Amino acid sequence: MIYLGLGSNQGDRLALLEQAIALIAKQIGPVVSRSSFMETEPWGFHSENLFLNAVIGVDSQIPPQELLRITQKIERHLGRTKKSSEGNYHDRPIDIDILLYDELIVHEKRLTIPHPLILERPFVFKPLLEIAPDVVHPEFGKTISELILKKKNS
Repeated sequence: MIYLGLGSNQGDRLALLEQAIALIAKQIGPVVSRSSFMETEPWGFHSENLFLNAVIGVDSQIPPQELLRITQKIERHLGRTKKSSEGNYHDRPIDIDILLYDELIVHEKRLTIPHPLILERPFVFKPLLEIAPDVVHPEFGKTISELILKKKNS
């Protein structure tokens, strides 16, 4: 199972997220789980525009690099013109992050799986907890719910 984080803070956020989910289902694989939408403050930069976020579970065996290529193509199709880099975040019509991919661990220049900031971003871990509480984080060997509980207690 692949878990993708989705976010939008420009334009018709709900429509953009729904379009992204439809394109993911068509180009990557069936969307088998989907969190509720969550409105959040921007993370890592200042903006007047709130984000709408969700996490989806997708059933696919597409190789990780191909998955990255397709998600970036979907972002461009939906109006994203530049990617955040080196901690420089900005407003965007759509953002698709690869959070988890089965038990895979990937550390490459352009791709890190699991996403290194899962536990730092409430707009990621809250919807992920909603749809995948018992999924084991491959680097920590604990479930998402165990990791979140540990984070809350620390």
